[in-house]
Amino acid sequence: MRDQLVRAKAYLSFQPPNTNSHLMKELRNRIKEIEQVIGEASKDSDLPRRAYQKMRLMESTLVKANRAYPDCSQMANKLRAMANNAQEQIRSQRNQESYLVQLAGRTTPKGLHCLSMQLTAEYFFLQPEDRQFPNQEKLIDPDLYHYSVFSDNILACAVVVNSTISSAKEPEKIVFHVVTDFLNLPSISMWFLLNPPCKATIRVQCIEDFDWLSTKYISTLAEQKSSDPRYTSVLNHLRFYLPDIFPALNKIVHLDHDIVVQKDLTEIWSVDMNGKVNAAVETCTESEPSYRAMHTFVNFSDPFLEQRFNASVCTWAFGMNLFDLQEWRRRNLTGLYCDYLQLGLERPLWKAGSLPIGWITFYNQTVPLEKRWHMLGLGSNTDLSSDDIENATILHYDGVMKPWLEIGITKYKGYWTQHLQYDNPYFQQCNINN
Repeated sequence: MRDQLVRAKAYLSFQPPNTNSHLMKELRNRIKEIEQVIGEASKDSDLPRRAYQKMRLMESTLVKANRAYPDCSQMANKLRAMANNAQEQIRSQRNQESYLVQLAGRTTPKGLHCLSMQLTAEYFFLQPEDRQFPNQEKLIDPDLYHYSVFSDNILACAVVVNSTISSAKEPEKIVFHVVTDFLNLPSISMWFLLNPPCKATIRVQCIEDFDWLSTKYISTLAEQKSSDPRYTSVLNHLRFYLPDIFPALNKIVHLDHDIVVQKDLTEIWSVDMNGKVNAAVETCTESEPSYRAMHTFVNFSDPFLEQRFNASVCTWAFGMNLFDLQEWRRRNLTGLYCDYLQLGLERPLWKAGSLPIGWITFYNQTVPLEKRWHMLGLGSNTDLSSDDIENATILHYDGVMKPWLEIGITKYKGYWTQHLQYDNPYFQQCNINN
């Protein structure tokens, strides 16, 4: 029936404008009838008989039209033009959809903005001594389990901290280091003052407190070419300064703010690093949703990269990484990162973001972790295995469809929302619902 519609509309277009011949009237009526039948396809139990009748009537009209316009080449050209036009419309709509999804992924939900404002106001009512977190002596204890999260999102930070602690066998040994920007420091600090992380220790810092982080570096990041400001944000690239941020620590697990911890992480601290700096889950198996090929992110046509790096080397993921900070300092990888960053401004060496330059910086310095540690794709792939999700230690909502956004993938949101208390009075004031 849809094929009949295409043919009928093609014949209809052959007639000069404003022509009202009997054949044209008949074609228009048949088109309306067929469109009506198609529209009622799921409602009418008597549809098969009616559809057959309408199809026979349409076919009879099409035979008349074929006699009136017997030029096959003209029909072929018209159908080809209609097909090309339809493909162009589909392409345009897909581009628009992609743009709108990307735009939605960069927006701050109204409820989250409200929550930030409410908590910021409460924070400035506190006396300076009431803004301090307890157990700060644990912040530099190398024998404890130190986790870092860099974020400007209150809810994301809360879920990372809550899920890690609720899954931990020894929460009293956990120390969280949250780093944010000056604008969000009051609200995130207030959240954890009101909702202390059980037996764990926490500290909230802001980028502006790092005097050693030069304004030149921040401006260099801003010069990177990207349509998405998240890829060039200081918080995104700050991970390359972990040894400078935590000079007293020997190891740290860095967590992205769009993850959920489902199981105890104690075992990760006993991974044999084999003299390497980074431990991460690999993403180089083509059959898996998390597959990333280095050559699609890095420009190996440039002689500098072609001579120094293997384009087929196995890639790995950010999101949950164990870093040996002592080995990192010894190899001066932060200095190497800065050199690469500056070089990337002079010519197009890789796509914007921290991942491609991370692969280059930690080239031959990464130990693979078992897949069970880190499940990727919950912010981009709707076809992930439920068994793989249940068995994963960490779930990563990488991609634009974050669980705190309306565009988040509904069937995966429950793993994230279960770590928030939606009866919180601030949530109710700001209309933040599960």
